[in-house]
Amino acid sequence: MNEEHGQADGAQFKGAKSEQEAAAAVREMFNHIAPKYDRLNHLLSAGLDRRWWRRAARRFDGILRRPEARVLDICCGTGDLTLALLERRPAEGEQVTALDFAPQMLRRGEEKFRAAGVAGRVTTIEADAMRIPAADASFDLVVSAFGFRNLANYAGALAEIHRVLRPGGEMGILEINRPRGVLGRMYLVYFERVLPWIGRMVSGSGVAYEYLPQSVARFPQPDRMLELMRGAGFEGAEWEPYTLGAVGLYRGRKV
Repeated sequence: MNEEHGQADGAQFKGAKSEQEAAAAVREMFNHIAPKYDRLNHLLSAGLDRRWWRRAARRFDGILRRPEARVLDICCGTGDLTLALLERRPAEGEQVTALDFAPQMLRRGEEKFRAAGVAGRVTTIEADAMRIPAADASFDLVVSAFGFRNLANYAGALAEIHRVLRPGGEMGILEINRPRGVLGRMYLVYFERVLPWIGRMVSGSGVAYEYLPQSVARFPQPDRMLELMRGAGFEGAEWEPYTLGAVGLYRGRKV
């Protein structure tokens, strides 16, 4: 729980009075910034985001190389992690399912899949990751990149991922982290002052890039996130830091 507010760990949005209102506000925000989203991601990460997606995808090669494996990318945004997963999938393998609740983000992803010639290898679904429209034990791998922290209830989302995974299936969550020490203080200045200014200039949305540092500040530190994963039933929960701990990959498996 968030001790200060007595609320479950999860995204908050200014003015939202419930998880449902917070989710609706986040959806509207992402629909608004969708046309500039990719450009800003590359700019604000200095181009490192592409490396992070591919590095995360490599960690699941054992599953991805199996043609029959069923793979789900939740909070897929404009599909960059989906594309990284497809690079490691056999051409004749099962389709990757890409799910997002912001239709404008999903449309951008579909455009990228067509441009890359992989549209026939992806199934897109407009849905909330808190309520995945799939039966129990449907997937061998569930992943997310930089979208999980926007969910209104992290423990509930992890339980939902666990529900749709098959026994022996794995999950991976690539997310921003707040480093400690001097690097962490520099990171804080960038996120609270520099990033919102750049975001406003490029996207025209001050709200979206004020929300971003708030969402990072609310997201659990690795020890807390690993605790939530274990609480949801995941075995072998671990966190692998990337780029001096500025981001990292959470992994776990369902037994």
